[in-house]
Amino acid sequence: MSTRAIHVADGVAAAPREPSPEEAPALHARGLSLWYGARRVLDAIDLAVPARRITALIGPSGCGKSSLLRCLNRLNDEIDGARVEGDVRLGETDVYAPDAVVHELRRRVGIVFQRPNPFPLSIHDNVAYGLRLLGVRSRHVLDERVEAALRAAALWDEVASRLDDGALGLSLGQQQRLVIARAIAVEPDVLMLDEPASALDPAATLRFEELLHELARRYTLLLVTHNMQQAARVSDFTAFMHAGRLVEFGDTDALFTNPRERQTEDFITGRYG
Repeated sequence: MSTRAIHVADGVAAAPREPSPEEAPALHARGLSLWYGARRVLDAIDLAVPARRITALIGPSGCGKSSLLRCLNRLNDEIDGARVEGDVRLGETDVYAPDAVVHELRRRVGIVFQRPNPFPLSIHDNVAYGLRLLGVRSRHVLDERVEAALRAAALWDEVASRLDDGALGLSLGQQQRLVIARAIAVEPDVLMLDEPASALDPAATLRFEELLHELARRYTLLLVTHNMQQAARVSDFTAFMHAGRLVEFGDTDALFTNPRERQTEDFITGRYG
């Protein structure tokens, strides 16, 4: 059970707070809508993701959480028939500007998926992959950046003596941390994680959640999870989505104990979902 109670408080609690001015958003979506062909998947989303905090996205399956992530670093560009309206800002950068450099955007806004996807390369070359794409050629620099990323992903001590071994031989939990190391090696501004612990056992999940807190000291994290306890444990802010709409957003403790919307209350207390 979460250390943050998942119930509706009997008394009157403070309303969920919005991020304060010193928590200026790292990513800001305004009026963001998405269509796959004629089907509207996202409906005028307004979401400010605070910098260097963990923001959880929760909601029933099919509500648009993963599609929202894909809008934020333009992965939906790869889907035939996808159409986006609205505004997305990464800091001061207009993500959908005609002259936006998409590969640079995806460096700055990394994503880790539900199933780890290490390349069929060595552990070292997996982490160095993005650095080489950016033009880093010095072996000394690559080695330093690879070690720093593996340390940040809490994996260095487990693999330091076998960096030339194939990454596919790692356990599932190690592979997920390797994929995170690969993402942070290129120093992103934002790291998005789409159900990253759903395939992990309880021990690996606990270690993974501890890692998220460490990463949030340096990166902005946007976490999609179906696990209410996990959202309550690890996130600073929570956004609840339903049917492509953002129903409620606020401080995690307040949202879980005193949600403003009945729909949010019904979802987090298990009445539907």
